[in-house]
Amino acid sequence: MDEIAQKLDKYLSILRPEYYRELNEPLDDSQLDKLEEYYKIEIPKDLRTLYKWKNGQKPNCYEAFVNNSMFIPLHQALYDASELTTMIGFDFEIDNWWNENWIPIFQNGGGDSICYDLQGIFTENRGQLIEFWHADNDRNVIAPALETFFEKIIGFYETIQKEEFDEYFKIGGIDNYPKKFIVE
Repeated sequence: MDEIAQKLDKYLSILRPEYYRELNEPLDDSQLDKLEEYYKIEIPKDLRTLYKWKNGQKPNCYEAFVNNSMFIPLHQALYDASELTTMIGFDFEIDNWWNENWIPIFQNGGGDSICYDLQGIFTENRGQLIEFWHADNDRNVIAPALETFFEKIIGFYETIQKEEFDEYFKIGGIDNYPKKFIVE
């Protein structure tokens, strides 16, 4: 995951420099440990590595990191997960409408998220990424692991020319390539 973070850093700084400047400074081990203690959670190594690279994007940046979703700072992701978890059995009566093992690391601002799954609900793949659409019943697994998800994004960055890349973002962004980011 360290190599992936380095590649992301390289491509974002070159291809999306304005967005790159809107990313938050990374968290250090002490900050991550405090979040673990506060939320009574063990943050997996790959997720720690991601947030040791960058801690999401700044709150006034609404540009998508991927698939119309913003990269959420870890403290916000853990807070949102804990709030949603309190709704299980009350607002959320369907099994796995929301699951206490999900952390919404990417969000679109409209109640939808791409979540890191701590337990591997549905597949037993810990660390898989799941789509949480607040108005839909289905919960699609879009990648078996965080690393796989970012490898797809990096693959997109590696195969596109800067001039072409700018055009994709002018007509709606990386969202125009949703199939490139779903790992089957």
